[in-house]
Amino acid sequence: MNPTEPADKPPGDPSFDGYETGSISSYLVGLGLAVLLTGVSFFVAQTTLVWQPSIPVALGVLAIAQMGVHLVFFLHITTGPDNVNNVMALAFGVLIVLLLISGSLWIMSHLNQNMMPMDRIMQMQR
Repeated sequence: MNPTEPADKPPGDPSFDGYETGSISSYLVGLGLAVLLTGVSFFVAQTTLVWQPSIPVALGVLAIAQMGVHLVFFLHITTGPDNVNNVMALAFGVLIVLLLISGSLWIMSHLNQNMMPMDRIMQMQR
């Protein structure tokens, strides 16, 4: 790479010649892993061979693995020096999703404290 050029170039830049978008074999490997993880998820959910309380944890782990496969093989998000903006955008997106989930859970856990007692609600409806 030329030291005078920036390491991170925008998509569609005509002078950008070093980006490998992935080969057919890379996409097929990603597809195979995605199909395998989906099949394992269905197997875990429907079998009696797995300890029942561990099924949600196993499905969560498989879902995270599935997201990783999609990020690496299809979206080409890596930790290379030419993907700094992609990684930062992904981290920001994860932060926003975590804030939304935690805020929603916090609001739902405090709903009972802010609700009117049921007998008063019934009196108001009469």
